[in-house]
Parts: sequence; C-alpha cells; structure tokens
Amino acid sequence: MSTTTQQSVNLLSSVWTHLTTLQPTHGEGVHLYDEQGNKYLDFTSGIGVTSTGHCHPRVVQAIQEQATRLLFGQINCIVNPRAVELAAKLTEVMPAGIDRFFFANSGTEATEACVKLARFATGRKDIIVFQGGFHGRSHLCMAMTSSRPMVRAGYQPLPSGIVMAPWPNAYHYGWSEEETVDFCVKELEHLLHTQTAPEETAAMIIEPVMGEGGYVPAPPAFLREMRRICDQYGILLIMDEVQTGFGRTGKFFCFEHAGIKPDIIVMAKGLGSGLPISGIAASEALMAKWTPGSHGGTYGGGSAIACAAACATLDVIREEGLVENAEKRGKQLMAGLRRLQGAHPAMGDVRGIGLMAAVEFTKPDGSPDPDTMSKVQKACLADRLLLLGCGSYKNVIRWIPPLVVSEEEIDEALEIFARALRG
Repeated sequence: MSTTTQQSVNLLSSVWTHLTTLQPTHGEGVHLYDEQGNKYLDFTSGIGVTSTGHCHPRVVQAIQEQATRLLFGQINCIVNPRAVELAAKLTEVMPAGIDRFFFANSGTEATEACVKLARFATGRKDIIVFQGGFHGRSHLCMAMTSSRPMVRAGYQPLPSGIVMAPWPNAYHYGWSEEETVDFCVKELEHLLHTQTAPEETAAMIIEPVMGEGGYVPAPPAFLREMRRICDQYGILLIMDEVQTGFGRTGKFFCFEHAGIKPDIIVMAKGLGSGLPISGIAASEALMAKWTPGSHGGTYGGGSAIACAAACATLDVIREEGLVENAEKRGKQLMAGLRRLQGAHPAMGDVRGIGLMAAVEFTKPDGSPDPDTMSKVQKACLADRLLLLGCGSYKNVIRWIPPLVVSEEEIDEALEIFARALRG
C-alpha cells in the first residue's frame, strides 16, 4: 500500500476493524478489483449485504433511473412511491397475513423498531434473547447481544428488560441435536417461571442462524417449540432475518425451514444489494396497535434510491433463481468443506445452511483454536480470497458469498482454502 493510501486510511476512525485495507476500484459479481487489476474472490458479501453480487446491472440501472426522478421523499411529508412499491413486492414473499411494513436504514434500527412495536402492542416490557446472538450496536441492541464481550464492554449500564436464554448449540454442549433442543426448551420454560413471567414478556427474538456468534443454525425443532411457547402465553415471536433473509439459506427466509410463521420479521443487509435499507414486517392487526407518531425517523422509507435498489434486488432474486442457486451452491460448498474436514482435524465442526456456512477450528482436546483460524484466514487473503471470522472465541471462519456465485467460483474458493489448510 502506498504511503498516501495508508494516510487516507488513517483519517478514518480507529474504532473500525479491517479485514483488509484493500480499496477496490470496482466490483463485479463475486469479485473485487484493485488498482493493479488484481482480482479478489469476495466471500464476505460485505457481511451478507451484496446479495446479488457487486454492481448487478439491473440494480445499478434501477438506481440510475431513480436518481433522475426523485432522490428522497420524507415519509411524514409525502409518500415515496418506491416505498409503496417495495411494500407490495415484499408482500409477495411474506407468509400470509404478514402485510404491513416499517422501513429504516440498518439492522440495528429495525431491531429497535421491532422491540418498540412488541412492547407497545402487548403492554409488556421484557424481551427474551438467546446467548451468543447479535442484534446490533445501539444501547438497546447491545443489551440484546452476547456474541462477544467487546460489543458491550465500556458501554454499561445498558437498558433493562432483556432476559437471556441458552442457544441450542449441540456442538458446544457435546450432545445430540435432540438432547440439546430438549435441554434448551426446558431452560426456556424455566426462565418463564424464574426471571420473566409470561405476563411480563412481550417477545422472544432469535436469529434462525446465529450470525456474529458463530454461524450456528437453530434446529427447526427448537424454532417450532418457541412458536408453541409463544402461542401458549401470548408472547410475540420475532425472527431476526437481518443476515439470513432474502435467499441466503436456500429459502427466501430462514424460518421457512422450520415451517413456522413469526409475528414480526426483521430485515436488512441483503435487501438493498449494498444500499442502506432495512425494515420490519407484521400483520395489519399488530401494526394497528402502534399509535401513529409513536415511532418514526427522518430517512426511514424516504430514500427513493434505496427503495428502488431493494425493488430491483427482489426482482433479481426471484427472476434469476438466486434462492435455488443458494441451495445448490450451499450443498456444493458444504460437501467440499466436509471432504476437507476429513483430512484436517483442526476443522472441528462444519455447519451451515445454504450460502451461510462455517468452519469452527478446534485443538486436539476440543478447545477453541483461534490461532489456526487466523492463520488460515490470512493465507486465504494472501491468495486473494476474502473470508470473515466470527464466533465468541474468534475460532470460526464464515462463508458468505453473493447469491450469484457459480459452481466454478465455489470450486475455486475451496481450492484456495485447501491450499491454506495445507500451508
């Protein structure tokens, strides 16, 4: 990196961590390019954001066309027609009866909104979250997050009313999935008798695949038990689909794998193909309990550019078969990783669903191995494959390629990963 480039990076706040200091000149599909023309395989997707790949032509065209007509329409002053169009398109991919939408800019904002809706609609205050989950960076969302202490350290006191239950991580406990689900369901019900009574509990919120905490899928049986318990006590069930939504797991939304219907769906990341937009979805009856003016925001639903990008993104995902591609390429990726696992015992666990996969590195005694993870990640980067780490012990590599990734590109990434493991 040139001295001038390094100086420019130093102008940015040091609070940001950096996988690389790469400053791409452009991106296309699953690739990023630097000033020298070097091509990088981007299997981070900007943490799951560039769902349709970098600069998908249809998304770019939608942004360009919208920019000549209307950039912004503050939703309390006018109604941005692209927000109305986006809501209509989202209705087509939602479960029956989930047909009202509130838009914002980030996953954190959407999570704040879903909690406010749940508390306002039920008149209850407590929110149940799950250990290892990640829900955002605001004070409320930090209180809901336990993926790593660093996310919360130095910011206490955090808001109250958040109660934490065990995550059904069979690999962590060393049990079968059935044993793990049974234990975590019992602990959840015990929590409702010891920490937050049902009549105090507004909602439970869970990522159907744990994100920052380690890419751990919640077993479908556990999600079904959550739905049962919520129905029993009149508690709202919220699915945080910020990272799992819009085809990432081989279904349009990950909760579909469990055959359940949540009360509120939280959306962001892959919705805008890189433009900042998020939202929550709920039924008309539930949204009607939210008094007009009791929540809002200057930019929520007002960016015609972001809404246009989201509309185009939904069209591309549906019309170009990206959900189906995520399922096929996900199976290819998991099969390749499991073949490598057979030759590399440090790959303690390989898990995931669709194009949301993880490799957890462990030592011979089964304890976390963040050093090997870091070495493999750096070797991949030197070979121009971008992979992100995660996990409470920083020992997990996560695979998040754009949904447009091809069979050949998956094979190329697996070969780079294999070289890194051999090295």
